[in-house]
This record gives sequence, structure tokens and C-alpha cells, in this order.
Amino acid sequence: MLKTFGYLLLAGCVLQAHAQVDATQAARLGQDLTPLGGERAASADGVIPAWDGGLATPPAGYQRGMHHPDPYAGESPRLVIDGRNASEYDALLTPGHKALLAQHPDYRLRVFPTHRSAAAPQRIYDATRFNAENGRLIAGGNGVEGVAAGIPFPIPANGLEAIWNHILRYRGEQVHFTTNQAAVLANGSYNLLKLERDIYFVYGREGMTPANLENTLFFYKYRVVAPAKLSGSALVVQETLDQVLSIRKAWRFNRGERRVRRLPMLAYDTLQPDTNGMATADVVDAYNGAPDRYEWQLLGKREMLVPYNSYALHQKGIPYERILKTGYVNPDLLRYEQHRVWVVEASLRKGFTHPYAKRRFYLDEDSWQILAVDLYDRDGQLIGLQESHPISYYDVPMFGGTLESLYDFVGNRYFVDGLDNNEPMYDFNAPLSPRDFTPQALRREGN
Repeated sequence: MLKTFGYLLLAGCVLQAHAQVDATQAARLGQDLTPLGGERAASADGVIPAWDGGLATPPAGYQRGMHHPDPYAGESPRLVIDGRNASEYDALLTPGHKALLAQHPDYRLRVFPTHRSAAAPQRIYDATRFNAENGRLIAGGNGVEGVAAGIPFPIPANGLEAIWNHILRYRGEQVHFTTNQAAVLANGSYNLLKLERDIYFVYGREGMTPANLENTLFFYKYRVVAPAKLSGSALVVQETLDQVLSIRKAWRFNRGERRVRRLPMLAYDTLQPDTNGMATADVVDAYNGAPDRYEWQLLGKREMLVPYNSYALHQKGIPYERILKTGYVNPDLLRYEQHRVWVVEASLRKGFTHPYAKRRFYLDEDSWQILAVDLYDRDGQLIGLQESHPISYYDVPMFGGTLESLYDFVGNRYFVDGLDNNEPMYDFNAPLSPRDFTPQALRREGN
């Protein structure tokens, strides 16, 4: 969720820098479209209900600081899909989910009734309405201008606009949280890495205007808490909007050296440490950073079975060994629903290298959160699957992932980030400021 960042060809046409919609189209937001650009109406068969504002207020009994109670805890799956009946639901399954079901005969997708719970503050809806008529791609699509706070392109014309909607979606104003990550090997073994994290968002802040952004998206910091041999190491990131114009700045404090070093590169296919070589820098938050190494195509909107309302996975006190099973995340804790998603395909441009030569993203129409990603190598072979398991953080309100997973089909292993069941809940009111995200602040914390 909160873990951290004219040359494009689209259907044979050169992408133009200006992509605003006219006032008539923009007026659809909040009418037949939701305020963020989704279809307000129910699906023809009624499986997907109409959007009625989402889950914007906490349920009875909720108190700030709690792991968010599951408002749908009493529901039972309406169907269960495994390798034996997957072909019956072929049109609703991503290639990655089909591969996961085929590789693990005892894996299954439990599909529950659909709830369109995504919600955001009214000011984000208002900003999105403004952005629709004023937002535009610049620098060949590597940046945006004329927008702040809201979704930049709620009525997207191409894949690049859609991916920017994910990158710039609302995630609160600041947050302090503690989570664990793990690389689960083929034999089921893993070690937990516990991180304390802080994020100070700039783009989505109340009162933010396009003129005040100064090419800054957010500030991010983590500190390693456990295991003891790594405790004390830390990282600070200053995330820019246009990362081709001004690259992401990152500094690391190494406990052993007791000094702060500027990292020359923390982007694209740079491998993240302590992920057993599975996670590149740009898979954090499903996709982050500059889009310049891929060509982006909008394949349209489809109804798919995707992770959604993953409150059961989020609940307090669940032992991590119950979540992390050999080969996959425990399917008894996962929830899938049928939703409309935008499908965006990214193909690696000539002259660049990356383990993922093609990626197919599935973006929630109600929040622009990426829910799943199919990962392909240079030979066109499906080699991996990413999932974001989201909830509505109704106390903000904000919709985002509670756990991210990345499956490596070739190595029969996977990586997860966001395990928070035995940690304090996210503090969306943490007293943070940009001064907390400098090399000097990192040095002070290390001493």
C-alpha cells in the first residue's frame, strides 16, 4: 500500500502532450461516473453493484488505533475456484492467477460478494474534477503538470495516463507504521525483516496546488527494527514527480559503517536488499517511478476476479506463520471479488533491460489501485504475479493495500511486504515534516 515513487506510441499514434478532457466530459464525474472516474452503475448482471460512496465512515465499535474490523466478516464465499474448475472462469482470471492455480493444486481463490468500498475525502473528489480539465502529460509522458491532490486523468485516454493515476492516487497526508517483509523460499523457509516506516505525502496534501508541488511527490524513511544483526540501518528517499528531469534521491545509513551514503540509483530494475533477488525497486506499491523505459498501452476495461476488501488478512494477532505457507499466501485468509478494472500493458522499450520485458496491470476503477500484475520475461513467458490485497482505511478515508505479494513461478517462491498483524496499527496523524527526511535527520537517528 504505502511502501514507498510526444514519444510514446499507442495503437500506432504518437501520444500528444495535452490530454485534458472538455467540460462536458469532466461534468460526468460525480454523475454517471464516480468522482474518480469509475462507472457508477452496477454491472448488467448485478454481480458488481452500483457505487454508493464507498466505505467512508468507520463501523460501530471502531476506535482509532485498532486493526480495522472487517465489515464483511459474516459473509461466505459465493464460489471457490481451484485447478479443477478454473477453466469455467477463464474470462475472469488473470493469466497469473491461472498459473498459480495450475502450479499449486491445493491453492484456491475464494470469491465473495462484491463491495465497492473505495472512498476518498471530498477535497480529493473536487481536485480530481479540476484535474480532469487541466492535467496534461509533459516531458514525453515522464511527468504531469496542471494537477495536484486528486487523480490526474480520471477519464484516461491512454495507458500512460492510467498508470499515472495509480502513482498519484490519494494515500493520506502522512503515516507512521511498522510492518514485516519476507522472502519465502521453495522449501517454505523465510526470515522476517521488521521495518518502522514514515511517509510524508506532498502531492495529496490539503491545500496543495500545482504551483506549490516543486516536482515532489512524497518523502519516505524506514528503519530496520529486527533482526538484531541488521537493526539500526535506515534509508531516506525524496521522491520526485518527473524522475527523468530530477532522479529520485536516496540515502542509506549503514549501522556497521555508522555513516550516511548517497545511493547512486534506487529505481527501475535495481534489486531491493533482503528480498532474495525477487523484488526490483519498481515493484514497490505494484509499480512506482519513472515510466520512460516502457511503452504503455490501454487495453480497455474488463470484469475480473481480483483481491479486494482483504480485512481477514489484516486482522490483529494472526501469527505470520499462518499467513506464509509453502508456495503461496494462505488462501483461507484471502478474499477475491468481481470488479471492473482497467487493463494496462507495459512493454520494455528497445535499448533497456529489465527482468520483466512485459507487464500487464489490472487497476481498480474505483481507486486506481493496482490490484494484480502479470509479469513476463523477454521470451514472452509468464514468470510471475504481483498482488495487492487492499482494504478501505475508513478512518482516513483511503483505499490501499494491506499486503503486497510477488510470486516467482520459475523458482516456486514468493516475496511479501506489509505484514502488520502483530504490530501497532498505522498512525495517519503522525507528527511528521519534510525536515524528518534529510540525510542530516538520518545521521542523527543513527547516532
